[in-house]
Amino acid sequence: MKKSDFYYNLPEELIAQHPIEPRDSSRLMLFNKETGDVSHGVFTDIVDKLNAGDCLILNDTRVLPARIYGTRTDTGSTAEFLLLNQIEGTTWEVIVGPGKKAKVGRTFDFNGKMSCTVKEVKDDGNRIVEFNCPQGSFFALLDEIGQMPLPHYIHEELKDRERYQTVYSKHIGSAAAPTAGLHFTPEILEKIRSKGVNIGYVTLHVGLGTFRPVKEDEITAHKMHSEHYHMPAETAELINRTKRSGGRVICVGTTSCRTVESVAGLCDSEEIREADGWTSIFIYPGYKFRCMDALITNFHLPESTLIMLVSAFAGRNNTLAAYDTAVREKYRFFSFGDAMFIY
Repeated sequence: MKKSDFYYNLPEELIAQHPIEPRDSSRLMLFNKETGDVSHGVFTDIVDKLNAGDCLILNDTRVLPARIYGTRTDTGSTAEFLLLNQIEGTTWEVIVGPGKKAKVGRTFDFNGKMSCTVKEVKDDGNRIVEFNCPQGSFFALLDEIGQMPLPHYIHEELKDRERYQTVYSKHIGSAAAPTAGLHFTPEILEKIRSKGVNIGYVTLHVGLGTFRPVKEDEITAHKMHSEHYHMPAETAELINRTKRSGGRVICVGTTSCRTVESVAGLCDSEEIREADGWTSIFIYPGYKFRCMDALITNFHLPESTLIMLVSAFAGRNNTLAAYDTAVREKYRFFSFGDAMFIY
């Protein structure tokens, strides 16, 4: 398969530049993966589409204010740092731009609050740096000086940081939001529970590798970056119980999907178990889903690994036809855009 097999034409004006208010007022495309049929509603309709005995799997990661700006201590020139993965303690893997400023041994100051030293330059150009925080804890200082790492296609300033967090975010560590979850409100979640739908949580810290463009023409040559995940024992048991009773496992977002499918791939039996580790799973057409039965997701970039995942679940032709309909109906696309429920 070629990456061009997953291209669709998207007018730039359909790329959502700001979150809609309230969260649950976004549009919702209802997409039958077996027939390819689509219908249209609003996100609050999702309550009616879930059944007692289903379980909803949410990714409770929390986004770091991961973009910080430092000045070289020897020249005073500025560089942008984007935090990717915590290696250990205050040692992090980062992207630095421009990279030529961040050679091994160079030091940078951040607003007089903390500093860092470049320890290693990796083969892919990312840096390993060690932060020094004499004035307080690293995460408290980061919260003070950091900016939300909004995707490159969002050009408007985000006035409220919490609008790039889900209402159930808990474990800090992501470089990007699990955006399918941005539509949920506490009220929607309570209505879902009241209907007899169980809710389980996983954690996958979203890395920017998820959104890295596919550069290779042949998609199987693309290498995914690893992301850390945790499948709690109670969520694993909830999924197993749901499967045994004939309910559906409904993932909110591609990150929840990749977590449950990664864990299912580790297990010898049909039942899954608690797990903690790193995944670089790449899901594209031909993949056999082991756990997920339905998916709530946003609309993804052309030729991205995420539209490939959706195509694996719903079929490439059905998916591209649904996207063409979304363009024609002027849905809002990408991180702050509308949602689809694929069932």
